[in-house]
Amino acid sequence: MFQPKKIITAATLAVFASAGASLSAQSNITVAMQLEPPHLDPTSAAAGAIDSVLYSNVFEGLTRFASDGSIIAGLAESWDISSDGTVYTFNLRSGVKFHDGTSMDANDVKFSLDRARAEDSTNAQKALFSGITDVAVVNDKTVKVSLDKPNGSFLFNMAWGDAVIVAPESIEGIKNKPVGTGAFTFQNWVQGDRIELARNPDYWGNKPALEKATFKFISDPTAAFAAVMAQDVDVFTSFPAPENLPQFEADPRFQVLEGSTEGETILSTNNKMPPLDNVKVRKAIAHAIDRQAIIDGAMFGYGTPIGTHFAPHNPDYVDLTGNSNYDPELSKKLLAEAGLSGGFKTTLKLPPPSYARRGGEIIASQLRAVGIETEISNLEWAQWLEQVFRGKDYGLTIVSHTEPMDIGIYARPDYYFQYDNPEFQSLMTELNGTTDPSKRSSMLKKAQRMISNDYVNGYLFELAYTTVANAKVRGLWKNAPTQATDLTGVSWAD
Repeated sequence: MFQPKKIITAATLAVFASAGASLSAQSNITVAMQLEPPHLDPTSAAAGAIDSVLYSNVFEGLTRFASDGSIIAGLAESWDISSDGTVYTFNLRSGVKFHDGTSMDANDVKFSLDRARAEDSTNAQKALFSGITDVAVVNDKTVKVSLDKPNGSFLFNMAWGDAVIVAPESIEGIKNKPVGTGAFTFQNWVQGDRIELARNPDYWGNKPALEKATFKFISDPTAAFAAVMAQDVDVFTSFPAPENLPQFEADPRFQVLEGSTEGETILSTNNKMPPLDNVKVRKAIAHAIDRQAIIDGAMFGYGTPIGTHFAPHNPDYVDLTGNSNYDPELSKKLLAEAGLSGGFKTTLKLPPPSYARRGGEIIASQLRAVGIETEISNLEWAQWLEQVFRGKDYGLTIVSHTEPMDIGIYARPDYYFQYDNPEFQSLMTELNGTTDPSKRSSMLKKAQRMISNDYVNGYLFELAYTTVANAKVRGLWKNAPTQATDLTGVSWAD
């Protein structure tokens, strides 16, 4: 007789319990990403996934990128620049503490910059610090940085994730337990699954609305779709299955943010590996590629074609796509001129992102059509870093370079695509020493043309930044001026 009442009561309680959980969850957020960081030290790896979790949230630099790509104050509340442009005096914020409770002061800044520029530094962007000749502590809240010559990009350089401020006592365990100054503290890392952050109660700045943030790692696009649809995650950044975006756009439970990135997606080429060391061969590869077919087939129409290593939204961008238009007959002709009328074989080593895996299959087919056979290897991120980025053991690969305004990497002959052009290197040296905006603009345009004409890499498309989120989430970055998921201004709507 009383069983139905019990069932109803239990169900009612379950509903209330579920509602209570939903309400309490409004101060928490679960953010999904496709790639898991290899470790948690942004100052010693090229993996953008590290910054995607930790930039601004856990670690901060002297300056930082705002959502529009502008440079704003970070741990330095202000700075003075000498009349000759070679000395930057940074005035640090008061009351800043590391997550272990120790104070952040000028000695920590000196340690961080000296460590990044040291001869034995493993910083992936060591070139950012190459012009620094001295870092001097004036007092606890003042640091004087001296440069060998004026550098119009120095404040920009200091905003990179590679330039965040770390404490000497945290270095030993930084790869697994990062200790920063940011609005969130590191709590836990379940490798292969998630990283958990919590609101920093001692944060020097505005306290974030979120109490807890969990970063989930979901590499499979099908699983990504299922997780968002089931609302197991609240946000999925750089959503890996663009074919599903129209479905989310039509569902009132979700919002789709479509923005731009600094992600030049390129067919990276080992310029020192024969026959890829021949510019005619690289040009043949470039003309064998149908960019739009890759954008449509791998990205379902999301992405902007590029003809050089520069973001199309930048005011100094030069459209050079016509320099490497799709022309397979020209490709065959160039290969014949290079003594390779029968084609050749090379490797195509692909990291995990869907743009690489899907795009790689399309490119392999396009290259095969002109006589270039590729041996495809699908690598995990750590393998790619070891074999391709550090080991330079590859012919071709596909990767998005998401670092902001990074055309300067072409001036580094030891960089993984091993482009060694003294003229380009001189141009970058001149650019770094130039502060006049019009002169810098002219130099940047010249640099774009130079690498396009040298066919250093196959320039494919600018990666779109597509985020799927719960419709009630507010404050997410629409664009990605750097690879980051900044949660400091994120909240839930009532």
